[in-house]
Amino acid sequence: MTGKQNSKISGKVSFWNDPAKRSILYQLEALLLIGLLGYYLFSNITHNLERQSIATGFGFLQKEASFEIGESLISYSAADRYARALWVGILNTLLVSFIGIILTVILGTVIGVSRLSKNWLVSHLAAVYIEVLQDIPVLLQLFFWYAFFYEILPSPKQALNPVGGIFLCNRGLSFVIPVFHSAHIYMAIAFGIACLAVAFLRRWSRQRHEKTGVPFPLFRVSLALLIGFPLLTWWLSGAPTQMDVPELIGFNFQGGANISPEFTALLLGLVLYTSAFVAEVVRAGIQSVSHGQTEAAMALGLTPSHILKLVILPQALRVIIPPLTSQMLNLTKNSSLAVAIGYPDFVSVAGTTINQTGQAIEGVAMIMIVYLFFSLLTSAFMNWYNKRIALVER
Repeated sequence: MTGKQNSKISGKVSFWNDPAKRSILYQLEALLLIGLLGYYLFSNITHNLERQSIATGFGFLQKEASFEIGESLISYSAADRYARALWVGILNTLLVSFIGIILTVILGTVIGVSRLSKNWLVSHLAAVYIEVLQDIPVLLQLFFWYAFFYEILPSPKQALNPVGGIFLCNRGLSFVIPVFHSAHIYMAIAFGIACLAVAFLRRWSRQRHEKTGVPFPLFRVSLALLIGFPLLTWWLSGAPTQMDVPELIGFNFQGGANISPEFTALLLGLVLYTSAFVAEVVRAGIQSVSHGQTEAAMALGLTPSHILKLVILPQALRVIIPPLTSQMLNLTKNSSLAVAIGYPDFVSVAGTTINQTGQAIEGVAMIMIVYLFFSLLTSAFMNWYNKRIALVER
């Protein structure tokens, strides 16, 4: 009697005939090989660094940076440490990525819906927008907008002044802002409270609508809360109206707020390029909804705007979210091209740090870790939202 027959009679399966046990063994072997490869690479790098007397570690982060950064959301000077300089770069990257994602989603949605418009002119203009911006590399678009600001726009002395308190020149956009007052902090708190109130109101109105069938004017009430509550707080705090107006002093504007040409060129390039892909994602998501759904909504007497808002978009979102997440990640990663036009993002600051300290391995490792963190954070949020809007199967 053979071994297989014995194992069948006894009801037991031998190790090599059990797929589950073999798969565990193969995975352990793969992990061992990866570990050995990692150890070889690490030991080889360490040996070469010691042989060339190159310092290793992250101790350089506590040393004086000795270089200036043109734009910073926090206070920074050349006397600060490398750690603070890198933190400035991280915040700059977060700023352009966050604003870029919001503007890209809004513009891409508008273009995608316009692409499906029955108006011939609107539809074809959207098609031209998509085709042109998709076919031009994003780096060339960044160079174009950078050259536009520095070559086309006038100098500060001849700055364009379309509206009082706003000046546009080759040094950027300068505009009037309120002088800081404690009332502004209270207004921000009031706005946050209003957002929470709107969230609870939305849930209550949905439950009320399901029970009674009577719609609640949620949009108007929410708008009144989001605008009225901060304004009421501003009025109760003394209604401060003092403004900080930019003035031309020497060769540039002083006072107010300034948006640099580098930041604007980077933001425009990223938003226009990525929104063309988002528009196609939105168009495909809308077209994935069965035409019978639209016909049923029309038969119920819904207006085209209500059909789009209540029937098409909620179903299309389930198709749109996964590829939209990829486009958000692409925008965040493409922001590293800022180094080409002089915007001090994290890659630019880290590159300067590497050049001054010689800590190339540590610098590149930090760049990889930071962008990995940005990508995982974006993916986690979008996956959470995707699960939240997914259909619940019974």
